Amino acid sequence: MSQSPRTTIRIDLDNGVRLGPGKAQLLELIAEHGSIRAGGAAIGMSYRRAWLLADEINRMFREPSIFTRHGGKSGGGAGLTEFGRELLSRYRRMEEASRNAMSADLDWLVANTDPNFQPLGKADDT
Repeated sequence: MSQSPRTTIRIDLDNGVRLGPGKAQLLELIAEHGSIRAGGAAIGMSYRRAWLLADEINRMFREPSIFTRHGGKSGGGAGLTEFGRELLSRYRRMEEASRNAMSADLDWLVANTDPNFQPLGKADDT
């Protein structure tokens, strides 16, 4: 059974903002897990790296995408602001639109790919 080709998009804006699959995944996981630490851990990212990336995401646009709650009786946590949910939704919509637009060309690539090709460094040693 063959897999469908995987495509990713990264958006580079003139002011240096870069939004791609990594930031989108972190946003999704923060929303799912309710914390920056747990969201980062879900993809093997250190808390420091996840926090720095979350901070960058919050500074990239006019509105923050992630809110945080400090600890206490109810515990701390994080989630997406309304803007963050909209940002993630629009990014996912752009991904889907790009896949749909490329569908015929991706099918052609798959049909013309040599099934015996092995990338360098991935040769079967058995």
